[in-house]
Amino acid sequence: MSTDPAQASEPTPPSTLPSAAALPHVIDPAGGCPHALNARLRARGAVAEVVLPGGVPGAVVLGHEALKEFLAHPDVAKSARHFPALHDGTIPADWPLRVFANAQGMHTADDADHRRLRSLVGNAFTVRQVVRLRPRIEELTAALLDDLERAAEASPDGVADLRTHVALPLPMSVICELLGVDPEHRGRLHELTNTAVIATDTTPAEVMAAVRELIELIGTIAATRRADPGEDLTSALIAARDGDGDRLSEAELTGTMRLMLVAGHETTLNLISNAVRALCTHRDQLALVLEGKATWSDVVDETLRFDGPVSWFPFRYPTRDLTIDGTVIPQGTPVLAGYTAAGRDEAFHGPDADRFDLTRPTAARNLSFGHGAHYCVGAPLARLEATVALEALFARFPDLDLAVPEAELPHQRSFIGNSVESLPVRLRGLGRR
Repeated sequence: MSTDPAQASEPTPPSTLPSAAALPHVIDPAGGCPHALNARLRARGAVAEVVLPGGVPGAVVLGHEALKEFLAHPDVAKSARHFPALHDGTIPADWPLRVFANAQGMHTADDADHRRLRSLVGNAFTVRQVVRLRPRIEELTAALLDDLERAAEASPDGVADLRTHVALPLPMSVICELLGVDPEHRGRLHELTNTAVIATDTTPAEVMAAVRELIELIGTIAATRRADPGEDLTSALIAARDGDGDRLSEAELTGTMRLMLVAGHETTLNLISNAVRALCTHRDQLALVLEGKATWSDVVDETLRFDGPVSWFPFRYPTRDLTIDGTVIPQGTPVLAGYTAAGRDEAFHGPDADRFDLTRPTAARNLSFGHGAHYCVGAPLARLEATVALEALFARFPDLDLAVPEAELPHQRSFIGNSVESLPVRLRGLGRR
């Protein structure tokens, strides 16, 4: 990666001479809270060289405007056929991040293939279709809040884990009902998707074992729906694959279902968790909502900007040497989308970008769900689930607070997902911030 070749003949100003500080950032597979690292890298520029786990050279786009340009650029692809090092023997077969590059589905397809695959699931996630799910989401939320309260009452210190009892089972139940997944599979599906996709401190053997079991389990689910079709998305995908119109290969069917399962619950799990953390540690902002001076939609937008559920997401590949914000990203480079970094970009969100502020006018323009042709098809559903959950939670427990200082919460061991591993809360306050 280099500065724009058009400037190569000009003298290099002293401030841009190479230094130790400009060496590529070596990504820690254990991840952790990304914001301090994002600020350091963003200070160098909107694009940074990185070394991916396994010693693979890559890049991350960190600035809001640069990321917006990159995500929608016509010379940026999602298909790993544009990643030569993946196929020429340079990268070993057991590279843990192959799970992202090798997956087949609309998230790794381009152009006509992408449009074909997206059209097969898009109708299930339109705003109009999602609104019809509100009564069921409200019903599930009420039952989960009952469960949360029972867990707190049964605990000697009155503490319950909000991720376990609300933030995880709500989106997992909704996406599994949409896909027609029987309840007995849901716990294992979360474990497998977390190991195979979200956790990045796992060994290659653990990732490969989780991927194999996940594919087998998805195959079992598809076989059940094939034998007994219903009014669910999996049955619809199978019908489209087996019908006379657009066809899904077996790999595309599995890849699409895997994408729906992962994206359909992991991101919303983190979104709800991060919103609760932000509100508990910014009681003045919570007061704005409870007093009707801000909305729960404002909370969702500002959380997506301030502490988005996905940090650095793999992969996109320039199909030619591409200049973004004055930096050349060579053709075929695996590039991460730096969503959490863009969310706190002071150049776009202002000098107080590190502050959680529900009145911020730029919050709704965050990039956490992507931009361009690959904008997250499930964004309306995630927004609705988070809005319903947060409104019901704080209506029932307005004094809910963290049970431990936020700094003591264990962060996800991932550079992809961005949240905490657990979220212990007291429903009627007395927590410490």
